[in-house]
Amino acid sequence: MSVENTEELKKEESKKESLNFIEEQLVKDLAEGKNGGRMQTRFPPEPNGYLHIGHAKAIALDFGMAQKYGGVCNLRMDDTNPQKEDTEYVEAIKRDIEWLGFKWGNIYYASDYFQQLWDFAVALIKEGPTSMSRRQNRLLSRKELQHRQEQTRRIVTVLQRRVFVFLRR
Repeated sequence: MSVENTEELKKEESKKESLNFIEEQLVKDLAEGKNGGRMQTRFPPEPNGYLHIGHAKAIALDFGMAQKYGGVCNLRMDDTNPQKEDTEYVEAIKRDIEWLGFKWGNIYYASDYFQQLWDFAVALIKEGPTSMSRRQNRLLSRKELQHRQEQTRRIVTVLQRRVFVFLRR
């Protein structure tokens, strides 16, 4: 290979875009048609304070990847602690994202899904340990099965009490 060809190859290589590990996976997933070939990300801040430099980096990544690959980035407020959250922070977060030059697709609030999340948690508790197959469950003695059902009821009751105490604060 001549020196000219080597130089030409180096120029071509430097023109190719270098992808980080996130983009490599993203490009692969899009090529494979995952998620229906749609690019969708989300930025989930807690509206209990103003954004900082770490948030700016996450915004650039979440919104930037969606923008670069023709997708959408949703804003999902992680408003799971009502005592510390304030609409002032929600509005400040929205202003900051716009100031950075990004637009979100939809705005969601985690609190809108509390009942659904609660139902998932209770269903998982009732399902029992994931290592227990249905076949193993059928092989439990009547006494063991009753013990498991009682334990499940206790766990759900404790969970309900803790959530109730948390919400009363």
